[in-house]
Amino acid sequence: MNVVIIGGVALGPKAACRLKRLMPDARVTIIDQGARVSYGGCGIPYYVSGDVSDVKELQATSFHMIRDPKFFHEAKGVDVLTRTRAERIDRQAKVVHARDLESGESATFPYDKLVLATGSRPRKPDLPGVNMDGVFVVSNLEEAEGIRSRVEAGKVGKAVVVGAGFIGLEIAEALSDMWGVETTVVEIADQILPGFVSQELARMAQHHMQEQGVSFRLSATVKGFAGAAGDGDGAVERVLLEGEELEADLVILSVGVIPNSELAKDAGLEVSPRGGIVVDTRLRTSDPDIYAGGNCVQVTNLVTGQPGYYPLGSLANRQGRVIGTNLAGGDAEFPGAVGSFAVKLFEISVAGAGLCPEAAQRAGLDAVHSHVVQSDRAHFFPENELMHLEMVVEKSGPKKGRVLGAQGLCAKGDGLVGRVGAVAAVLGDHPHVSVIGNLEYPYSPPFSSAMDIVNAAANAAENILEGRCASMTVSEFARLWNDQDRDFRVLDCRGPANAQPFLEKHPDVWMNIPQDELRVRLDEVPRDKPLVLVCNAGGRSYEAQITLKEAGIGDALNLQGGVAAIRRSGMDEV
Repeated sequence: MNVVIIGGVALGPKAACRLKRLMPDARVTIIDQGARVSYGGCGIPYYVSGDVSDVKELQATSFHMIRDPKFFHEAKGVDVLTRTRAERIDRQAKVVHARDLESGESATFPYDKLVLATGSRPRKPDLPGVNMDGVFVVSNLEEAEGIRSRVEAGKVGKAVVVGAGFIGLEIAEALSDMWGVETTVVEIADQILPGFVSQELARMAQHHMQEQGVSFRLSATVKGFAGAAGDGDGAVERVLLEGEELEADLVILSVGVIPNSELAKDAGLEVSPRGGIVVDTRLRTSDPDIYAGGNCVQVTNLVTGQPGYYPLGSLANRQGRVIGTNLAGGDAEFPGAVGSFAVKLFEISVAGAGLCPEAAQRAGLDAVHSHVVQSDRAHFFPENELMHLEMVVEKSGPKKGRVLGAQGLCAKGDGLVGRVGAVAAVLGDHPHVSVIGNLEYPYSPPFSSAMDIVNAAANAAENILEGRCASMTVSEFARLWNDQDRDFRVLDCRGPANAQPFLEKHPDVWMNIPQDELRVRLDEVPRDKPLVLVCNAGGRSYEAQITLKEAGIGDALNLQGGVAAIRRSGMDEV
């Protein structure tokens, strides 16, 4: 069998090597328009930062061999042609027409089966000055080398990153942390990581990055780029916003990617309105002899059942294995994805899977969510860290109680990623919140709590869902706090020592009755104003809410995450 694979970064090599293991006599050819293949693109921010010292490490195997054409030919039995661009697919003749980008000569590649691993390209907005020297997109190793060489040469004092998604924030950290570059992130949305985490988690992550020296401009639109002469020629020196200009020696554009599906569309294959190649669960296109996967395809969102787009190297590798298996006559399936992610931002990690509250709303789902703060291991174990975890649950209808997603924030490490991964593994089965409340998570004091935060977040969401807990998010509390009228009281349910600084700072708003004393001090609770119940993390204030309900005091909201959420959010005014 003769197999041609167009694209050699992630999925292509994986599919080729899987096929050769199952069918050693298959002839496999990979063609790619780039000069280098099979590299870890997700490691580019860490090469820019210097954490990865040599760009060759992104091409190396775990046993330090460089994945170049020679390696694939000798170690894998796969022919790889770089700097070769596929220009047309003749499905009738089953031939790929290509061109050697060095010589300009044309070539043809007949196939029995064809794999499209054409990936994606960074979205480059059509703005004045976008092609100026010093304006980069993060697309390949050559771009990464260009960025790092400028920084290493001392040519960058101020940088602007456009886009507050994963890559944008990682690049911002790389420039600020390792190289001391004054870095500003510009985002058109009103929060960082829009569509991936709630406003609360976004606010916490942003505050942490600001503490490390990164500046932000949210709800900001870039109008263009300019140099010293005020035009779009020469080297970039300014980023033009609505009503503001930012000085910049370096600009990084990280505003999303576009699937490279033109080749497929021109060949008459089905392509979605958003540009992703349409495939079935076996990753076959509308032509059964052509497979596709990676950043160029759309797959099913296992939470919503709707088409989704997930340009992640982890998915591309798993899909490559499925395609390789099926090319060899197997019947492997890739049912879809829940969209799990993890990102390191200085000293914290943010991770999630499924839908955040805003994404659920955009999908037309009525949802509630909990926000739980708990130690990442037994609270009595030394060196524990507070972890924030949110659970998003469907609120009404026949699927009431279905878990839609989980997202969290913690000090950097594997603990949060492990919790999110545990939820991600079952999200596609549409579990009820009670299932996650009883999820068996490995327990030992150095690693987790007896009632792990995954269980606690699910239980808290169930309490909200069933009306046992009337809650408030830290963002809602911030808006209430900044209201000049402040027609409410904060009932602090902690011990006097913890509450005292707040009582002294805000005597007109803040009051203190420890939760364990509340039943005998109910006559001190004001009944003429709404109450916000707070404690360190939200547990004791929930207990207080139950006590107040029993006493007929219902106008009281429990602040999810408590004082821990207030502090992590950077609400210095409280």
